[in-house]
Amino acid sequence: MLLEFGSLGRVLAASPARLRQVVPNAPLVVSHLSDTRTAMMEAFRSELSSRPLVSSWNDLLEYLMADMALLLNERVRVLHLNTRNLLIRDEVMSEGTIDQAAFYVREIVRRALELGSASIVVAHNHPSGSPEPSRADIDLTRRLKHGCDAVGVRLFDHVIVAAEGHASFRARGLL
Repeated sequence: MLLEFGSLGRVLAASPARLRQVVPNAPLVVSHLSDTRTAMMEAFRSELSSRPLVSSWNDLLEYLMADMALLLNERVRVLHLNTRNLLIRDEVMSEGTIDQAAFYVREIVRRALELGSASIVVAHNHPSGSPEPSRADIDLTRRLKHGCDAVGVRLFDHVIVAAEGHASFRARGLL
């Protein structure tokens, strides 16, 4: 498996379907790896839910890196926060291809209103390995910020994670 995936992180990031392709005669191994990943991510998630996100920013980045940095396709997720910056919900909004994922401002804003979110953090990954924002990432983030501002939801940050690290739009002055 390590030969096929290149690292333990990539083994854990692989989908059960992909694991079954690599080890077709070992369903128990696939099940254990999948369960291990689920337990690990749930532990991260419960830690994030217990305290304000602002005070646990590094934990959030570790969580996002563990969950998304090594994925082979782009994924967009939104973390919804209440007025105390506690996590209300963490949702995957879309799964894409190797170089793009659908990112609909209207749907993200609608969902934030449904959940009563005071603010949101949007995160997506770059399977290329580089966390550098593309022109499309920057433009979409500006549109999302305008949409959020119009309805009183704060876009706290947009974070891109990749194998080489992460990029925060807020830290880069892009929000």
